[in-house]
Amino acid sequence: MSLLLSREMSFYQNRLRQMHLRLRDYLYRHLRSQNPAALAQVSHEVGGDTQYAVDAHIETLLIDLCREWAQESPFVLIAEGIGDDGWYPLPEGTPAREVEFLLIVDPIDGTRPLMYDKRSAWLLSAIAPNFGHETTLEHVLLAMQTELPTTRQHLAHHLWAVRGKGAHAELHNMLTGEIQPTVLAPSRAETLEHGFASFVKLFPEGKLKIAELESEFWARALGESVNPLVFEDQYASTGGQLFELMSGRDRLIADLRPWAFARMGLPVSPLTCHPYDICTALIAQELGVQITDLQGEPLRAPMDIRASVGWIGYANAALRRKYESLLMELLWG
Repeated sequence: MSLLLSREMSFYQNRLRQMHLRLRDYLYRHLRSQNPAALAQVSHEVGGDTQYAVDAHIETLLIDLCREWAQESPFVLIAEGIGDDGWYPLPEGTPAREVEFLLIVDPIDGTRPLMYDKRSAWLLSAIAPNFGHETTLEHVLLAMQTELPTTRQHLAHHLWAVRGKGAHAELHNMLTGEIQPTVLAPSRAETLEHGFASFVKLFPEGKLKIAELESEFWARALGESVNPLVFEDQYASTGGQLFELMSGRDRLIADLRPWAFARMGLPVSPLTCHPYDICTALIAQELGVQITDLQGEPLRAPMDIRASVGWIGYANAALRRKYESLLMELLWG
């Protein structure tokens, strides 16, 4: 197994960037030429999760681009729709223990809003050295996140981070090709009042339990008020939620779905966040966003497509100090 990446980080960053932009540009053209009804057709079920026609379309191109890259550097692609467990060594036939690195990818995080042309989705990826199945998100050295814009949108963000070296962002004009550096700045607010904060409850499953905890949290954090002091945004994309924290738009996001399913005695559901959905957490962390698991510990989710991940994101350390103990008490007290 490879303990360190063999090349300069710029090699992996440039190669990953090429793949991201080719996938984004291809999808943007495809969306503009298709009827939304065709994009929303169910393609197949994978591990209990629904894959739509737009997912299947881009997954084929993803694998083709990864095959090209693997001619230079063998790696394991970790993604939906490939292999029994989502691990796919490239070039085909290469033993997983012999590859240089692991590449985890979610080609469309936020399929549902994008296929109806409602809101951007995100292309997410991260690279970690190959520690086999013991590799976790804590080992990620490079993360990259690219906005997949709607057909009505001409500006799209492209973000990346190398561990310990900060985060970077660009704004791309989809019509002219112009690229401009831009700055992301998480909120510096020290309270949640008059800002956006959301408890993720995108689907009916588990919603009741989450809403009960959320109501108690707000009652204790804010007290009684006639006027709304906090606003909510249910962005159906974990990558999109991370971006809202990075860009200063949201102050708190809590995805408690695994906790809710367990409390309700429900089986582990595919309708939760998975490691590939939150593989770009490194970018937010390099900007100072505080991201933890549901015990307040660092995210140590395995690099796979099945694990159910609960997480909490605070826009800054002051918000974490102010509200984390209350959240932990409500979750586990």
